[in-house]
Amino acid sequence: MSNDHSDAPPRDIWQTLEVLRLLADETRWRILLALRRSDHLVSELVATTGLAQNLVSYHLGVLRQAGLVQLHRSDADGRATYYGIDLAALTALHRHIGAELALPGGHMAPEPPARTVVFLCRANSARSQIAEGWLRSLSGGRITVRSAGTQPARLHPLAEQVMREVGIDIGHHHAKHVDALASLAADAVVTVCDIAREECAVWRQAGTQLHWSIPDPAAIPEDAARLAAFRAVRDALRLRVAGLMVLLY
Repeated sequence: MSNDHSDAPPRDIWQTLEVLRLLADETRWRILLALRRSDHLVSELVATTGLAQNLVSYHLGVLRQAGLVQLHRSDADGRATYYGIDLAALTALHRHIGAELALPGGHMAPEPPARTVVFLCRANSARSQIAEGWLRSLSGGRITVRSAGTQPARLHPLAEQVMREVGIDIGHHHAKHVDALASLAADAVVTVCDIAREECAVWRQAGTQLHWSIPDPAAIPEDAARLAAFRAVRDALRLRVAGLMVLLY
């Protein structure tokens, strides 16, 4: 009998199959579905899924070890931890499966329905401004988008710089208070910092309220590290915004 294993799937395919087997668990799938829409605390996942806390924590650990879930210590309360889906990892997995099966690429509706989205953070100086710039650019201006802050400051020059690096000009943006958007009927409100989420637990009866636990790049003290942090936040928000568009459509 031949010992030739040349027809066996390569190692990366086995790794993909392992992840698919991991996702086939109903509890982990329910947790991922909840995290796909918004970042959550463990207590919120317990309330959303109706599962015991130790069970939720166990499966979060499994998903995190597999590289599908990431965590961020809350900027509002350092004792709390937000869990979020790793969109980059799941997108790569989706792309790999599609390539292996030679699947045609997905597409969104060419004429999406009218939507209005508001991004909120504390200072409205970086994260919410970057998210606003991305959504306006990626939607081709078809989605009405605004941003505001609970304690507005001014547009951070590094936010303007890193967006200019990818061809998006947000230099005309200016920081404003959430009250300035009081008359805006938003379909979705997304808080992109933990402090704003605590201060805007319910906002204007929006149809959808989401939270993205994004670290504050302006809080980094070293100049070089701060610029790198702004670029990392810019790239993370691009993925988040692209994923939001799919939910909105």
